Parts: sequence; C-alpha cells; structure tokens
Amino acid sequence: MGGDSPAPPAGEESELVRQRRDKLARLRERGQDPFAITRYVRTHLAGEIHDGFDTLEGLVVRVAGRLMARRQHGKATFADLRDGSGTIQLLFRVNQLGEERYEALGELDDGDLVGAEGEVLRTRTGEVTVGVSSYTLLAKALRPPPEKWHGLRDIEVRYRQRYLDLIASEDSRRVFIVRSTVVKALRSFLDERGFLEVETPMMQAIPGGALARPFVTHHNALDIDLYLRIAPELYLKRLVVGGVERVYEIGRVFRNEGISTRHNPEFTMLEAYQAYGDYRDMMELMEGMVERAAAEALGTTGIEWEGQEITLAPPWRRVPLLESIEEETGVAPSRLASEESARAVCAELGLPAGAELALSTMVNNLFERFVQPKLIQPTFVTDYPTAISPLAKAHADNSRLAQRFEPFIGGLELGNAFSELNDPQEQRKRFEQQAISRARGDMEAHPMDEDYVRALEYGMPPTGGLGLGVERLVMLLAGAPSIRDVILFPQMRPEAR
Repeated sequence: MGGDSPAPPAGEESELVRQRRDKLARLRERGQDPFAITRYVRTHLAGEIHDGFDTLEGLVVRVAGRLMARRQHGKATFADLRDGSGTIQLLFRVNQLGEERYEALGELDDGDLVGAEGEVLRTRTGEVTVGVSSYTLLAKALRPPPEKWHGLRDIEVRYRQRYLDLIASEDSRRVFIVRSTVVKALRSFLDERGFLEVETPMMQAIPGGALARPFVTHHNALDIDLYLRIAPELYLKRLVVGGVERVYEIGRVFRNEGISTRHNPEFTMLEAYQAYGDYRDMMELMEGMVERAAAEALGTTGIEWEGQEITLAPPWRRVPLLESIEEETGVAPSRLASEESARAVCAELGLPAGAELALSTMVNNLFERFVQPKLIQPTFVTDYPTAISPLAKAHADNSRLAQRFEPFIGGLELGNAFSELNDPQEQRKRFEQQAISRARGDMEAHPMDEDYVRALEYGMPPTGGLGLGVERLVMLLAGAPSIRDVILFPQMRPEAR
C-alpha cells in the first residue's frame, strides 16, 4: 500500500500545513474564496476520456478532481487529475493560459480539488492529456495528500483515516468496488429466484439466531433493555411461518466479541430462507451465489488466495465433520462419541482436555486445529453436533448430529446453514438446554424466546436456511488478508490524545 519513504516528521508536516493556510489567506485577501463554489459542471470522467480518446481527440471537455503530482518543464506544467474513475494528465501552458493565470498555479497544491477545461490531445510521449485553457480551484486542501509521502505505511492510520487510504491507494479503492459488486450480485441472484428482500429489527428484546454475546442498550421511553441483533434469523423464520416462502435480508449484525483479522464486532450478514427445502438445497444456493459473485466482481470463478489457486465453480466437496477430523488426525469418529474418550484424544493431540469442556467444544477444537486450515478448495463440512446447533433439525437416524453445514474456502469459514428445526416442542427443549448453559455462565448460549416457539406452533413448513458472511466472501475475492481491509470504517480503539 505504500513505498519505502517514511512519513514527514511532525514538525515538517506542521510547516506544510502552515504554508497551505498562508496560501488560503492570500487567496481570501484577494477576494477569492476557494470554498464558495457550489457546483462545477464536468462533461467527462478521466476513464471516459481514456476509453473514448479516438472520438474525443480535439474536442473540448471539462473535468474535475484532485490535483496530484505536478511536474514543471519550462513554460509548461503537467499534473495528474484524479477522479472516481481514474487519472487524467493535465497540461498547463503559459501561451494558453496567459502569464497571470499560469503564475497563479503557484497557489495550488497537491490534493487541491480543481476543475479544468481544455482540448483532448495526446502528448509526444503518447500520454492522453487535457490541454487546459481554463481552470478553477474548487476546494483547498489544507493538509498534503499521502502520495506526497509515497503512501500510507501505518496500518492503523489506513483503517482509522480511511479517507487517506482511499486517496493514497488504488488497490484500496478496488477492494471496495469489489465489495459493492459482490453485494449487488448476491442480491440479484436471490431476486431472480423469487426471494423477497426484507428488513427486520436491529434492536431486539431477545437476542437470538446465533451463539454470540450481544451488545446491550436501553430504551428510555419504554424503560427496557434492548440488544443489537446478533442475527436476523428468528424474525426471518417468523416470516416463513406467515407465508413468505422465500425471504432474505442483507444487513448489519453486531457481536460483542474480540477483534482480529477475521472478526469485527459489526459486520454484514446475508441470511436467506426457502420453504419446502433443506440444507442440501442451501448447498446449491450457496454454490450459485458465490459463483455469481465471483463472476460479476472478477470476471472469473478462479481466484488466488495466499498463493494457492482456487476454483469456485460447483459442485463443491462435501465431508461430514467427524470424517474430516479422521482424515487429518486418524482419530475414528467412535472415539469422539463420549466426553471421556474425546478428552483422551485431545490430551494425546496437545489440546485442552479439562473436565469443564463439553464434547461439542472438544470436537470443534479438534476441527479448528487440524482440519480448517487445510480446507483451501470450496468444501461443505456437514453434520455438526446438535448440542451446538440449537436451531437445526437433527438427522432422523442420529439425533446427536444436525442437518447443518458450514462452507469453507481458503481456510475461511464463510457462513452457516441447516435444515431449520420446525418442531415447536423440540425447539422449546433446545432453548431450555441453552438456558441451563446460560445459567452456568455461558453468555453466548441462546436465550428462551417464547414468541418464536409460539410462531412455530402455528406451523412452519420444512425450510432450509443459510447465513453468509459478506466480508469473508469479499476478503477471498479481493485477496484481502484482513477483514479490516474490506470494511470502510472498522472498529478501532479510541485514538490516543
């Protein structure tokens, strides 16, 4: 994201700011306010001029953007003008502008917002250029842009001052264009298949739909605590009960958890539910959505992730959870059937094996340690323990395992899906089991939701549901190593004062 040159010393930066403020003061003394202009009509973007040069050559255009990288050659000055579509070279010549306007270029600085009018031409070196006949200062930049110092090297500054990152880095801008394209592709894929997009509450009286710790707030008028949603799941399934047979939502969810390269407490989730389907239908839906997103954002379904080639085209591999552990460790599924034998396995393999650990926790630890990092090609890991799947339907021939899968690509878990539990009595029993866990101190356990059970008592058809972490998918497609790279304004510690 940046070069090898360091940022300027604090004193030097302050001097640069002072010089720019002095220029602003001189402009205002002459009756020129660079912030007074409210509108500038431009006829073309930089990218349009490059793409349409053959038809635009010799024509007069009006462009506007941020002035960058000026270079003076005698009585001519070249500069780059950057807008949202790219960069176009400007050529200022004294014989075109006149002495006064040409000398006034000295009041401009890199980073200033400028409008320019002139003829489209190609220089002797072949560079597509606008030969400026007039220009207007649209806004004065009182701080130098990062390009002056060869980009942003401080990763904290990149995330905390995203506006500087976007000015400095074309790659950062590319990542967020990929993100926008991915969201559009997911939405259009579901719309084409008859899914209805809805919005459900972000503040909920009961935080449900996932095993996670919520953020709590307080509603003064009602004098009640409310929770920022950890998932929209239970509201979306209420809609399925009400007859909305294909429904989805793309929106923010909030989980009061740690921050890492793969976790941010606020992130975007896509959840979709299809009546009369099951988790196998959700596998096909997931494959199709990811394939469409890659094709739309990248023009291909082949990507490179951390030096490895990955193909996203379906069908994806499917492997049961316990079998995946056996493949990597040699531990037979039968040895993970009880807490006692699983504890012995964990001790043998150097993992925590304390008496306080539940069987499901030990199985999950084994999976995350030995299996997940090796799931590079798209893989559906299926048949998770029912104990950690309180909203999923169990297999008819093995009630200990749920009809659930998680998709993995490049070692990243992208989401979660299952055949939805629609038996209200079994759902109540699962909630009660979760309540016991909460009473023992597990604040991520699912709370009892009486209204959701009541909704199920009116009858919910067999239903498949899935959740997809949008940021995780964008990380893969954009080649971004951290979730912070694909969230415009990630959560940060307060800036030191």
